[in-house]
Amino acid sequence: MSRRPLPPRTAKSDPFHFTRYLTRRDRRLLSWLAEHYLLSTGQVTKALFPSGRSARLRLTRLHRLEVLDRFVDDESAESSQYLYALGPKGFTINRDAYHDPDNPTATPARSSRERGNRIVGSRKLQHLLGVNDFFCDLLAHARTNPQARLRRWWSEQHATDAYGAAGVQPDGHGVWTVGDTTVGFFLEHDRNTEPLGTVLRKLRGYERVTEFGPTYPLLLWVPGRGRERHLLDALAGVDTAMPVATGVHGTDPAGPVWTLASDPGRPRHLHELPSDHGPYTATNSSRFIQPDDA
Repeated sequence: MSRRPLPPRTAKSDPFHFTRYLTRRDRRLLSWLAEHYLLSTGQVTKALFPSGRSARLRLTRLHRLEVLDRFVDDESAESSQYLYALGPKGFTINRDAYHDPDNPTATPARSSRERGNRIVGSRKLQHLLGVNDFFCDLLAHARTNPQARLRRWWSEQHATDAYGAAGVQPDGHGVWTVGDTTVGFFLEHDRNTEPLGTVLRKLRGYERVTEFGPTYPLLLWVPGRGRERHLLDALAGVDTAMPVATGVHGTDPAGPVWTLASDPGRPRHLHELPSDHGPYTATNSSRFIQPDDA
């Protein structure tokens, strides 16, 4: 007696049926959204797609599959574009994400809707978009420059988990490679909302990082030349354990836009900034390892 063949699995019987429609690029986008909360249409386009049209078509498809959620940012000048976050199905395959931009110690979100509500209601929403734009600009640069690559992109919570023992809370942390040169960095995305003294006091924590971990440049990414001049004036003659560099919003962060506070003579590319991953020690457990060293 022959057995009947099993019926094919349907979307109802297999909750992960949708994953067969995901490309490698889709999964990369989902991994970013899991850690960095949300990205705008423009950011996704420049980081991953050859054109705005191809990005919009694919994002619409992922939204219909419930892999992504989307909403309009009413506070931004670009309010005509969508902001994307993990949808219900995207959330099911990324439950170990960092969950709350305002409160890292909060109970993890139980659903994509709860997570989305936390993001939309966050007081850090515009700041978060600015930080993510910085890294998406690096990704866009790497897409057209074969020698360039963003090897690490950590969110504020991820970087704080790794280096917070020193009392720092970076807005982001990355490792950037051009050719044979690899530079790690910490990012402070400045929106001119804090007094200069508050910004400068953050340097103490980054100096403590150098005592047990890497000596990475601290990037002060500021909204205008006036703010940059004031910071450089305040830093003149100040000896810091780590390099400190300033750059201005709206420029290519991979390009020659960085002014070293200790040597402001000429602007430098990001990969030209001094950087040291630190020694291999138990206290430097987040040390970046070159792929060839692994």
